[in-house]
Amino acid sequence: MPAYRVIGTSPARADAWEKVRGRPIYAGDLAVAGMLHGRIVRSPYASARIARLDTRAARALPGVIAVLTAADVPRNELRMELPGRMAEATAGAVLATQPALAADRVRFQGEPVVAIAAETPEIAAGAADLVEVEYEELPGVYDPLAALDPSAPRVHDGGNVLRRWHLRTGDVARGFSEAAVVVEHTYRTPFVDHVYLETETGLGWIDAEGVLVLRVSTQVLEHYRDVAEILQLPHGRVRLEGTYLGGGFGGKEDVTVECLLGLLVWKTRRPVQLVFSREESFIGHGKRHPYVMRYRTGATRDGTLTAVEAELVSDSGAYAALSPWVLLYSLVTATGPYRVPHVKVDATTVYTNNPVASAYRCFGSIQTCLAYEGQMDALAATLAMDSLALREKNFLRKGDALATGQVLETEPRLSETMRRAWAGLGEPRSPRRPTRIGRAVAASFTPYGRMCWTRDSASAWVGMELDGTAVVRCAAPDVGGGQTSSLCAITAEVLGLDVAQVVAVGRDSHFTPRAGTTTATRQLLMSGNAVLNAAREVRHHLLAAAAALLEAAPGDVELADGHAFVRGAPGRALTMASVVKGAIAEGRPVQALEKYDAPSAPTIDPLTGQGKAFNDYTFGTHAIEVEVDEETGRTRVSRFVACFDAGRVINRASAEGQLEGGAVQGLGYALMEEIALENGVSKNPHLVDYRIPTSLDVPPIETLLLESGDGLGPFGAKGLGEPAMTPSIAAVANAVSSAVGARVTQLPITAERVRAALGSPA
Repeated sequence: MPAYRVIGTSPARADAWEKVRGRPIYAGDLAVAGMLHGRIVRSPYASARIARLDTRAARALPGVIAVLTAADVPRNELRMELPGRMAEATAGAVLATQPALAADRVRFQGEPVVAIAAETPEIAAGAADLVEVEYEELPGVYDPLAALDPSAPRVHDGGNVLRRWHLRTGDVARGFSEAAVVVEHTYRTPFVDHVYLETETGLGWIDAEGVLVLRVSTQVLEHYRDVAEILQLPHGRVRLEGTYLGGGFGGKEDVTVECLLGLLVWKTRRPVQLVFSREESFIGHGKRHPYVMRYRTGATRDGTLTAVEAELVSDSGAYAALSPWVLLYSLVTATGPYRVPHVKVDATTVYTNNPVASAYRCFGSIQTCLAYEGQMDALAATLAMDSLALREKNFLRKGDALATGQVLETEPRLSETMRRAWAGLGEPRSPRRPTRIGRAVAASFTPYGRMCWTRDSASAWVGMELDGTAVVRCAAPDVGGGQTSSLCAITAEVLGLDVAQVVAVGRDSHFTPRAGTTTATRQLLMSGNAVLNAAREVRHHLLAAAAALLEAAPGDVELADGHAFVRGAPGRALTMASVVKGAIAEGRPVQALEKYDAPSAPTIDPLTGQGKAFNDYTFGTHAIEVEVDEETGRTRVSRFVACFDAGRVINRASAEGQLEGGAVQGLGYALMEEIALENGVSKNPHLVDYRIPTSLDVPPIETLLLESGDGLGPFGAKGLGEPAMTPSIAAVANAVSSAVGARVTQLPITAERVRAALGSPA
């Protein structure tokens, strides 16, 4: 492995001490003189017609400045702007997009109906109570399988089927005829919430140039376009500034406060602050898609996989959001990291009157992992075969083709991640009644970066200051994963600087080069490579300038520790400041704006799934030990090991943090989290009722990072943010199944479900 000075180490992030001391300014901490306060009136019903809407009493309340309805929105539709190839990929989809404010019908509990701006939060709340809305309840559909019935109530006029994808390779009938054993199970996952500490919030105003400025908590600076579209303004008249993010995990990828806030600011011509309450956050923003997954898997007597047949149905909720692409991730990952010659997968996402479902960490690949890894353990039990040996026999290797036909160009190292994770659990322990102990692994593969046909790109600017320090400008929102620090580390490595000598500036749609969304585990790949390209261009000019000043060949000059020196002659050296000044004096550029374009490929065939959907994948394994109380059904995870091939670690502490965070979030998903719905209405929209793991629920987590150097990111890095969570729920389910002696197929794995699996009365 090449020697690096900065890459792979753990320098403190630039914002580390600020966060430890509680000093960062988040979107909700901002205030300006004359600021109004926003309030949203939301539907209490999941399916209803707005029969009457009367805002006169609210408008008459002293201190109320604006009470806005759908009639006040210039273009009342949050449309998705799709690049050509992406639009092609969704051909045939019924893309129902959500209005900013409901006009005549509401389709989910929490849908915005009225937006209010007032002088104080109390007045805004009082005005909301004075808004009179008369609803006429309509029949709704609340189960994704029921939504497939042609006679089910229609959520939208075009029908309840939003999108179908299909995957076909080989002859699945032949595959099952060749199988000695076939296992079949149905797996179910629920709606779950992101539960970030900071709810959706923002502050907006109109600046001296008449530009609408929104400073919001978001993962996507490009939402300024959505605001411009609903207000019918030129895109350049809207500016979006990101802030420190108090958690996102995909929940702040979609539009949250942006359009409503922009509407209130533009209509009142005054600054407005809009902060969602915790209940609003629970019922108002997108959730993780629930799935029903029916799997049949066949294998020969020696464990060779012969066929997989699967039917995936996901619940999109009331609007399309990102459901077609979440479903595509599920389709591509449906067979897991295994060689399967005969495959048939049918995937469907449907509209219901449940909460809108959209992006959430792992984006469709985590649900299928629960299923394909559950099937592998079920096969191993049926064959009386070691589950690790069964996996090892069928793991994908370099040169193998996925079910989509894409050939793997690098070695996944799956066996190594699995064996090292398993070894990390240590020696098995003997249980004492009433405790049972179960152990299991789950392997996974997860895309990083967007789909190939989107023609993804990112830009970045790197420039030197006269004192020899560097500045990076890149509009890549840092969602807490250390994205900004990674860009600084890349620049420091290339330019021979200390990380403290590099500052990254971003989070502004007007003044930083476009880098795209902080989603899809794409920023290290995209903005990281853009910064790498820009830094290398600057390095080229600095080396030329230093060579002239030192009277040496450029190839003999090295940059390190903030100096330029002649290799083999450390006494012949210049400070970086001297090099920069010398370059400027000679008319050489000391800055560069560069771009990175991800490799692209045609859209996959929607009827067969054949083609190259993603450029690369991150592979890894979780190994877990659980303790199950026979009497109560209570499950406790006692040991947890995560092992992944990171390609190349940029910041070791950040990479380890991603593995730990993914593990913890997965434990919540597996064991306790679920949005309880009754006919589409949430029964637990508060933290007192919605449980997430605390420090008392989390075991010590061991993280193991392999470095193949085979990734497409800077220096061979791969993305870790989402892959770090993917195998978690499957590993927990397999470990609990091992402990109770029965296959657990539904999340969350509650004490009641464990007792049922044990054969005890609930």
